[in-house]
Amino acid sequence: MTSELKEIFLFQELSSEDLDKLKTIVKFKSYTKGETLFYEGTPAKKLYILMDGILKAYKTDMKENEIVLHYFYPTSLIAEVANFQHIDFPATTEFQTPGRVLEIEYDKFEEKFLKNPLISFEIIKSLTLKIKYIEDIITTRLSLDATARVARFIYYNDLQQKIKQYEVANILGLTPETLSRSLRKIKNLGLISAEGTTFTILNKSALKELFS
Repeated sequence: MTSELKEIFLFQELSSEDLDKLKTIVKFKSYTKGETLFYEGTPAKKLYILMDGILKAYKTDMKENEIVLHYFYPTSLIAEVANFQHIDFPATTEFQTPGRVLEIEYDKFEEKFLKNPLISFEIIKSLTLKIKYIEDIITTRLSLDATARVARFIYYNDLQQKIKQYEVANILGLTPETLSRSLRKIKNLGLISAEGTTFTILNKSALKELFS
């Protein structure tokens, strides 16, 4: 376990002694596709780091429609703000593929490790990336048309992963039909190729021009 913990961005600078302490409050857990990591409203007693797989975070509206907030990829902290603020998790998370997480007993982690400046700095970087993601969503939905939104999503995301088109539509605030039309337009321009749900960028600079 020590060698794997050492590879995680949050713990790379920890001493052997600190890693031994860390091992007493963590464990790796595996999940199957479709399993839930935690539900919205669950007290945030554990801090989670996604090690393998794709994890979807979503909320449901008054009509039980699913609103996708984010897809997490390895290696990333999951909803860590809920831990830091000692509140309930704000969304439900579900594995889109088989996956694995590092589960940390948060109260003990906070007591023993959170004051470590090296760990604190990595947490700040993680939070900064999430803020940027939210800013990007706001900017995209306010200033870009459908084709530009789709082009930007393809440009910045790993679409070798198996994300369904209706899930991409949810992220971009589009209907599945509008997404399909935009994809066809971008493909007809010769900027991407598609095989099933997998897209390959053929002309990255020209693709960027669609949303720049």
